[in-house]
Amino acid sequence: MTSNPSSALAGFLLACLSLSFTSSLAEQAPKEEVPKPPFEEVYKKEEAALIALLKIDRVQATTEIERVAHKLIKEFPDEAKAYFLLEVFTSLSSDQDKIIQTLERLTSTKSKNLEVMKIADRAKSRLDRIKSLIDKPIELAFSSLDGKDIDLKKMKGKVILVDFWATWCGPCIEGIPEIKSVYNEFNSEGFEVIGISLDMDKSSLESFISENEMTWPQYFDGQQENLLALKFGVERI
Repeated sequence: MTSNPSSALAGFLLACLSLSFTSSLAEQAPKEEVPKPPFEEVYKKEEAALIALLKIDRVQATTEIERVAHKLIKEFPDEAKAYFLLEVFTSLSSDQDKIIQTLERLTSTKSKNLEVMKIADRAKSRLDRIKSLIDKPIELAFSSLDGKDIDLKKMKGKVILVDFWATWCGPCIEGIPEIKSVYNEFNSEGFEVIGISLDMDKSSLESFISENEMTWPQYFDGQQENLLALKFGVERI
């Protein structure tokens, strides 16, 4: 018994149309949304990864903090910790243009969360301080730890590194050998270093400076909030 070719073709076309229709219905069916994980769960995971990276590579970690902060702000626009991460980025970054841009963004933030608005207010205060110092000579005069009078006005024509640091600051301590090397090589050619210590224990600071042969002048006031750090808007080192 032979089959009718036209009947076979009709059956094949009917099967194709049926399959196409079924696929179309599947595509049009509403997709089940995957619930977004809670903010704290996401934040703790990101925070742990950032802390681990900071211990390995501070520069890369700074870039990653900025990326994560922007991502969290986009996904959770009213969570204060997301904006705090962006604030941390401005303290770690050495890119002045990026710092200003980020502070401007924080300053323009609008939120019903009061903690977010507190961060925005801090950003505005810091931004105002930074802009007040741009393209203006730094006025800095004090009696150093060893009793010498230091005045930047009397050091015109020299290249001066003003270093805010403390003996409890790990990255600061790591950078001392490099500062010493540059200072020893170029001091005779007009390179100077002025240390602004945020320490509170004078005798411990003096011992550390002596042991590490840091021969440049140091500012010390022993205050909980260092006066020069406040003046120049230095919040973290």
